[in-house]
Amino acid sequence: MNTQQPKNYTTPLVSLTFLFFMWGFITCMNDILIPHLKGLFVLNYLEAMLVQFCFFGAYFIGSLAYFLISYFKGDPINRIGYKNGLLLGLIVSALGCLMFYPAATLSVYGLFLAAFFILGLGFTLLQITANPYVSLLGKESTASGRLNLVQAFNSFGTTIAPILGGYLIFHFFAANGHLSAGATKMPYLIFSGIFVLLTIFIYKVKLPDFKNSDSEMDGLGALRFPQLKGGIFGIFFYVGAEVTIGSFMISFLEHGDIMGLKETVAKNYLSLYWGGAMIGRFLGAISMNDVLNNSKKMLYMILVCVGLFGLLYTIVDLDFAQMQWFIIFIVVNLIGFSIGKSAPALMLSIFAVVNIILLLITVFTGGALAMWCLLGIGLFNSIMWSNIFTLSISGLGEYKSQGSSLLVMAILGGAVIPLAQGSLADAIGIQHSFLLPAVCYVYVAWFGLFCLKKFKSAELEKPATTGH
Repeated sequence: MNTQQPKNYTTPLVSLTFLFFMWGFITCMNDILIPHLKGLFVLNYLEAMLVQFCFFGAYFIGSLAYFLISYFKGDPINRIGYKNGLLLGLIVSALGCLMFYPAATLSVYGLFLAAFFILGLGFTLLQITANPYVSLLGKESTASGRLNLVQAFNSFGTTIAPILGGYLIFHFFAANGHLSAGATKMPYLIFSGIFVLLTIFIYKVKLPDFKNSDSEMDGLGALRFPQLKGGIFGIFFYVGAEVTIGSFMISFLEHGDIMGLKETVAKNYLSLYWGGAMIGRFLGAISMNDVLNNSKKMLYMILVCVGLFGLLYTIVDLDFAQMQWFIIFIVVNLIGFSIGKSAPALMLSIFAVVNIILLLITVFTGGALAMWCLLGIGLFNSIMWSNIFTLSISGLGEYKSQGSSLLVMAILGGAVIPLAQGSLADAIGIQHSFLLPAVCYVYVAWFGLFCLKKFKSAELEKPATTGH
């Protein structure tokens, strides 16, 4: 690989961190808009989940096109560079946000779905480019830690989106407190402007350039690596489960057999779900640090938990009595990290098993217990994307970008699983429909065990010589 590496990667990491924050924020806005559009256009659960189907379906179509181009014509990122890939993704994302203006003006659900699709295409380019780029900014053995760190800020975006985005949609731009398609006009115009500004910033900032000297990709390319093939389904089921839980969270908490909360209150609990992912990803970044010893890691992790819980308490419109049960799940999360011993594959399996247990409790109980178990899943989702992604592309060498496009293609799970759960919810009820994401986590647990056996340690460099 031909590289021009600066002395440190602070500037590119900071730039990418803000980028991850923005697309996390806007992705979580889907969870706000689903109940909003469901009420506005009088939709059933299946029809409302077309939002996620179009948004995450764009990931599949965009990444499939990328893979086919890379397979037959050579890797596009290898040709244009990571920086230009980021710029192209930002421009398409800005156009997608801009599309919400005519959709809201005409109040046509089909135009909203088209806007979600275009926005999803932009995020596809960003995902394909940014994730492997982060993994290249340092040693491969610490790639999971770096990706967990930037994903933590992605989760910070998803944490504040229900609060800030919910305020904008349901209060600030609402038409006298009534449902209105026009409430989405200004928020998404603002988001489009932010993406334009971010495009200008990325264009002007100096980023390190990584390109493969050999662009020839024979045979099945990245698909010859078994860890990648397993990881594709891992991403499919993990993303599908995470997205569908977030998408149904507000409707679930509104349900009379659970909490019977109003939409404006339920959105605050949604912030705890995504806030848990934020906490877990910061903990994952510390856990994967190969400089700190175990005692220092645990000390820093406890301090981070205290600080981030304090942050959630400050920004979420809930009092301590409403949030105190969340502390129990944070403690269990810390125990999971301790048992996982910084091994990405082992932690992946442990956290997936915990989520299966939490979902079963959610399905077969009710009230506050069911609510808190569902909210706690965010903490254990935290490291799944980073660990699945880095385990999957470990040892791929020149096939990293092509492999990344296949993994991003698997984000299709975020389109298919919510749609399937929407159909289940209409047929058997929203509570029992959560059996579907429980099945998804069974595969994630298996993939972790597969990688644990294959790699035999937390070191990710070894598969490079035994990848196929």
